[in-house]
Amino acid sequence: MRRTAVALTLLAALSCGSFAGSQAVSAASASAGGGGGGGGRGTNILVVGIDSRAGLSAAEKRRLHVGGKGCNCTDVMMLVHLSQNRRRASIVSIPRDSYVEYAATAATATATATAPARSGKINGAYALGGGPLTVATVEKATGLRIDHYLETGFTGFEQTVDNLGGATVCTDRPLKDENSGLDIGAGRHLADGNRALRYVRARHVNLRPGDLGRVRRQQRVVDDLLARLTAEGALAGPVSTARTVRTLLKTVRSDERTGLDDLVRIGWALGRLRADRTEFATVPIRLFDHRVPGVGSTLVWDEARSAALWAALGADRPITGDTRIQPAAENPAPADPARIAVRVDDAEVAAALRGSGFVVTDTSATAPAVRPSGSPVIRYATGQEDNAATVAAALPGSRLQVDPELDAVVEVTVGARPVQVRSVTFDRNVADGAPVTAERLRCAEAPAAAGAARPGSAVEPSGRR
Repeated sequence: MRRTAVALTLLAALSCGSFAGSQAVSAASASAGGGGGGGGRGTNILVVGIDSRAGLSAAEKRRLHVGGKGCNCTDVMMLVHLSQNRRRASIVSIPRDSYVEYAATAATATATATAPARSGKINGAYALGGGPLTVATVEKATGLRIDHYLETGFTGFEQTVDNLGGATVCTDRPLKDENSGLDIGAGRHLADGNRALRYVRARHVNLRPGDLGRVRRQQRVVDDLLARLTAEGALAGPVSTARTVRTLLKTVRSDERTGLDDLVRIGWALGRLRADRTEFATVPIRLFDHRVPGVGSTLVWDEARSAALWAALGADRPITGDTRIQPAAENPAPADPARIAVRVDDAEVAAALRGSGFVVTDTSATAPAVRPSGSPVIRYATGQEDNAATVAAALPGSRLQVDPELDAVVEVTVGARPVQVRSVTFDRNVADGAPVTAERLRCAEAPAAAGAARPGSAVEPSGRR
């Protein structure tokens, strides 16, 4: 029971951190500071992890690869919506750099009515007003009422994962990030606490860098832990759930409106959910590098799509399959054409691909006088699968070939058959944060089998990122 209880702690923490320095916060008092409670159905739980290195020795910082100063801000933020009938959970990640308008603090509430509201990264609300202002700001930004609040620090993740027996991490290609210390090969791994910490903290991976990929990895680990809790019976009934929650409350503190009975009901409901009734998503983003003087690079939510997301949660509706949240593109692409270098041996095709946003080098001057039969051939190096698939989406009917001799450039050889060039739509929200159900998100192998592997070892490849 100790191991499974620790897993629920991870669910509540949902971060790469410890449980030191937690503080109880009243959601009721927070909303009085200007939060816009939507009063919708179901239950909303805000879970945050704080970026703090307080109390860590130099040796611990080196081991955990968390050098530098903490910002005393929220590093991880997830809004968990449990439906009124307790048959669905929607877990929405709110990126730390989201640019929002802060709720009023006690000081600003007494200022003149003409004073402009202060805006900044959502993770900065904690530094300005702790948990109460964080809750109020999320309520203001989403229009949802936060019913419960859970907060944790930044340093106990390693020990927690080790106590659990490891955490499942998976990737369909090698991942490396010098900042977090992450360096894992392709496949499915049962990682120890140190390795799992690097996996969920990485923001500068060699694939698509940034917060959205990191958030997706956090969601995948949480999904695996939920599945493991369910498989091991830690949330099978009121008694087992109460034991798990009592252990949770030794390390994670809740607000004053959240009692043991509330957490038991929430935990028991989560333990009975099917994988297709557990949803994960990230707030849709419109601008990924919005520069604000004095604030830095921020993320701006897509106004219409994020509003549809909060409206769905407020109305207690599923978020997967809602085209208002995630519109269906006519010709979706897995990678950004503006970041794909292509060599094309036909001038007209090269010009058309350039017009579609690809970075094109026209090599038609050295093309053979007689074209080979058939449709275009797209050659690409190992690791360039997404780029090649994006070019293929723009050239319907083309043939894909792996060429280990190539570099990061995708080569297109045009054949004798007429070529149609189609516009493609790349949506980073789809690539890294689209609403998905748990069975699509999790690593392929069943959670019960994962415990057979030694932490830090690779197990069966998953085929998913």
